[in-house]
Amino acid sequence: MNMNRPAPPRIAMLPYRKPTEGRDYWVLDDALPNALAVRERCLAKTDWIEGYPHKPESWPGLRAIPALEPEELAPLEAWVRKATGADKLWEETTADGQRLNHNCVQVVGEGECESRPHTDSRKLCRYAAVLYLNPDVPDDCGTSFYRQRLPNGQLGGNMVSPPHANLVEALGTRFVPPNSFAEDVRIAHRFNRLLVYRSNLIHSATEYWGHTLAEKRMAAVFFWMA
Repeated sequence: MNMNRPAPPRIAMLPYRKPTEGRDYWVLDDALPNALAVRERCLAKTDWIEGYPHKPESWPGLRAIPALEPEELAPLEAWVRKATGADKLWEETTADGQRLNHNCVQVVGEGECESRPHTDSRKLCRYAAVLYLNPDVPDDCGTSFYRQRLPNGQLGGNMVSPPHANLVEALGTRFVPPNSFAEDVRIAHRFNRLLVYRSNLIHSATEYWGHTLAEKRMAAVFFWMA
């Protein structure tokens, strides 16, 4: 028996709250009156920024900003304020210039990425949202909420709380063993569905789809401080 074997790293236990619609996430179907026109406009973009596998980036697929025009975004923000009870929403920028890719359209295909459970920075947003913009993507290409799965199989928490800003800070590491997260709640993909959620909940796109620009999972993402 090797008495010098190092002890396994201690995994921080996060707090847990079952994601509940109307409290932790909100769903608006038929969100845009012109969703097909928005999709066609996004498909016609020529200013895509390339991620993996097109370029050696950590993030996948293609991105472009803006996804929505101001007159398209304003009614959605009004609905988000009413649904969440937030008096005001804004796009946050830190003192050193950090910001998230707010109002960004993302196109990611099958094989370009797997589910990556994470949280968004509490310093930069309180609510995040995804607007699904491909009518021909399967239900399983929506968004899932996750919770910890500890090495002994015990299920842990699902949310980042102060003083931590994100999941990496809360866990104390960027690298966790495989199968460290268990799917908890799945929200199905629906064309023109807006899913809003508390950004400190562990979440990820469930799956990706397609091989051409028109086939791939297309979604607009939003990040609001409140």
